[in-house]
Formats: sequence, structure tokens, C-alpha cells
Amino acid sequence: MTDAVNSDKVSTGSSRKSFDSARKEMRSIVARIEATGLTSRSLKLLYARSLLRPGGSKIRRRHLWILLILAWCLGQYFWNYVRAARHDRCLAELPPVTQKIFRPAEDCSICRDVQQVDRISNVAPGTFEERYAYSGRPVVITDAMTNWTAPTVFSFSFFKSLYDGEGGNCQFFPYKTGFKSLQDVFDMSASRSLLEKGTEPWYVGWSNCDEKIGSTLRQYYQRPYFLPSTAESEKTDWIFMGSHGYGAPMHVDDVEHPSWQAQIKGKKLWILEPPRECHYTCNRLEIAVQPGEIIVLDTNRWYHQTRIISEEMSITIGAEYD
Repeated sequence: MTDAVNSDKVSTGSSRKSFDSARKEMRSIVARIEATGLTSRSLKLLYARSLLRPGGSKIRRRHLWILLILAWCLGQYFWNYVRAARHDRCLAELPPVTQKIFRPAEDCSICRDVQQVDRISNVAPGTFEERYAYSGRPVVITDAMTNWTAPTVFSFSFFKSLYDGEGGNCQFFPYKTGFKSLQDVFDMSASRSLLEKGTEPWYVGWSNCDEKIGSTLRQYYQRPYFLPSTAESEKTDWIFMGSHGYGAPMHVDDVEHPSWQAQIKGKKLWILEPPRECHYTCNRLEIAVQPGEIIVLDTNRWYHQTRIISEEMSITIGAEYD
């Protein structure tokens, strides 16, 4: 009889542990979803209900909720894909929630020994390839724009004229400025575009897939000299432009390759965080990129945030390389 009672206690204890483990798992998943910014009322209610419902039979319902959330995420992805294809865009990103939940675990060797972002010049392509190109280690090259005319040509009015009546962009990032399209940006008032005092600040980014516009842009910048001879620089240009205090929030990209970004005008602060699984192994880094400098970063592996820290407009242009 005593053995039977003890057996029941063990069974009950085991069930309780299984339930507690499932509840912790659910809390962890919901927390990760909320951390992406997807904090709708329905998700909050789901979180509350998951904490209040006792009993082992509810575990299956929790799992059903998880599957419904994942189905919604995948539905959003396919909708974005169809919408992107309809507008001839270059790519459709996974929703942020799926990027964070399903992103493969990263090898922390990319950041384990990185104490700061190196700032170098006059680097041979072979040295760059060996140390930085594919290692995931971020770096700033200070002399890579010596022969470029872009710093004297690129401006708001230059891009407005270049895109006059043209679509030109395969992806547009309005951030929190309220713009609906790149054309909206170029339709803003002259005083706002010139960052005059009292006007609303702004920051946008876009990628260019128009070959004609791309050819024009490359008249004012060249392939960075430090790239390995075997590396191909993608023909899609990425352009970011905006005013003091603004920038991109902390995120990780979903693109094919590492990339470089040239700081044409203004000064931009980059805040880098290692992959989540490397939080206790690697350091958070900061680097201010000056006009005339190029930052090289694998934005698929490093979480990154930017903020314009100059009073003048910031303009950057970049591309991926394989």
C-alpha cells in the first residue's frame, strides 16, 4: 500500500513537473513574440490566459495557440511575398517575429574575441579577406572613398531629380516617419527636406533595382578597393537618408551576404549586439562612422541599430558582396 501511495506521489510529481515545464516553455515563447513588438491585445490576452489556466489538459490548448500564432506568421510572410511580387520588388522579408523565433543558432566565434570595431586604412584585399570579409568581424575602413565624387554630388535634391517619375526602388523602409512610398519622401516640403528648424525630422531607406538609376549612381562611386578580387558586389544599391536623432531600430537582416555601407554625408552611430545565444560570450559594441568612411558588417548575424549624430543630413549607400 505504501509503495502504491509513493508511486502515485511520484506520478503526480512527474506530471506537475511536466506541466510546469510546459508553462515555462509557453511563457518563454510568448515573451519572445512580445519582444518583437507584436504586442496586440489578442496576444496579451493569450499570455494572461496561459498563466491563469491550470491543469494538464490545458497544455494541448496552449500548443494549439502556438500553432495558430505560427500559422499567422507564415500567412503574413506569404502575403508579403505575393504583394512584393505584384509590385516587382526585389525581395520579401520574413516578418520580424519569425526572424527571431526561427533564426538558426549562431556560432559565437564571430564575436567572442571582438572587443571593439577596428578602424583601419590602406588594407590589402588579401588581408581584408583573411581577417574580415567572411569572418563576421565588423570593421571600418577610413580611406575607401578617396576617389569618389559622391560626397560632393549626393543630396536630397540629387535623389529627387534622379527618381523623378521613376519607381526605382524594390523595397522601401519608412521607419516611423509616416511616408507610404519613396515618392512621398520626395514630395515633402522644401523646408522639411532641408531639415530647417521647426520642421518634422525624418529617416528613410530604400533599395534600388532600376539598372538605369544604378548605372547613374555608380558614376559617383566605385567598387570598394579592399574587397577581395574574387568577391562580387551586388548590383542592388541600398540608400539611407535622414535627419539628426533618427535611425533604424535594433534588428537583424534577412539578406544573402555581408554588406558594406559608405557614409557619404553626416555622422552615424552604429550600436551592435551579438546574436542572442552569444549574449554572455560576446560584447555589445558601438562605433561612430564619419563622413568618408565605410563600415563592413554581416547584418544577418549582428543585431544592429543606427542613429544619426550629426546636425547635417546623413546619407549612406551600400551593397552586399559574396
